[in-house]
Amino acid sequence: MRDWTDQQVERMVGNILRIGVTLAALVVLVGGATYLVQHAADAPHYGVFSGEKSNLRTLSGIIASARELRSLGIVQVGLLLLIATPVARVAFSLFAFLRKRDWAYVAVTAIVLGVLVYSVR
Repeated sequence: MRDWTDQQVERMVGNILRIGVTLAALVVLVGGATYLVQHAADAPHYGVFSGEKSNLRTLSGIIASARELRSLGIVQVGLLLLIATPVARVAFSLFAFLRKRDWAYVAVTAIVLGVLVYSVR
């Protein structure tokens, strides 16, 4: 693994991004379809703004909601996957640079990963 070529790393990074975005889109699509099935007859109330329910504001609440097959929980899981995709790409890049012992890129990528993780909290 230490002798990965730049093209191999680029291909793996591309696959991570492609798989992550595709998976996120499929999960959001399933959640959206579930929402339409469950709430097709509901009339919207455009005069009143209501934010997300409190259980959809935490990771544990989102996962619990999705496990119960609640449509908004499923959509939120898809959005979390979409957010996690670039983070996974940077984490993989850090691993690849560590394996190649490219210390300048390791330092820069570690800083970028730290900023991403900090901003997601």
